[in-house]
Amino acid sequence: MDRLFKTKTFNRWSSAAVTDQALGKAVTEMKQGLVNASLGGNVFKKRIAIAGHGKRGSARTLIATRMQDRWFFVFGFNKNERDNISGDELKYLQQLARDLLSLNDQQLEIAVNAGELLEVNYESTN
Repeated sequence: MDRLFKTKTFNRWSSAAVTDQALGKAVTEMKQGLVNASLGGNVFKKRIAIAGHGKRGSARTLIATRMQDRWFFVFGFNKNERDNISGDELKYLQQLARDLLSLNDQQLEIAVNAGELLEVNYESTN
């Protein structure tokens, strides 16, 4: 079963504009091969519609995943705010991806209970 998580930082950024349903839809699309870019190190860029704006007024999200059963939304930015992330930001996010993807189920539960990760209720359509 797929599990979808948001980091505390991503949740603060996304809470006003990006719905959990949009995140679930993004994961479904990625599983179908619809990925905007692979940035290396298990970090992927995916465009997500902002509530009330459609994809034209979209946000960019960065997701740590091996494209299997765990998906971690780790960073996001509005399309009109910036074009991309810096090399240093990418290195940090690739290390974060390694750390998150290495967590076992017990460690994930500890992170969720501590509020570092928020699990999104997600029903895979695949």
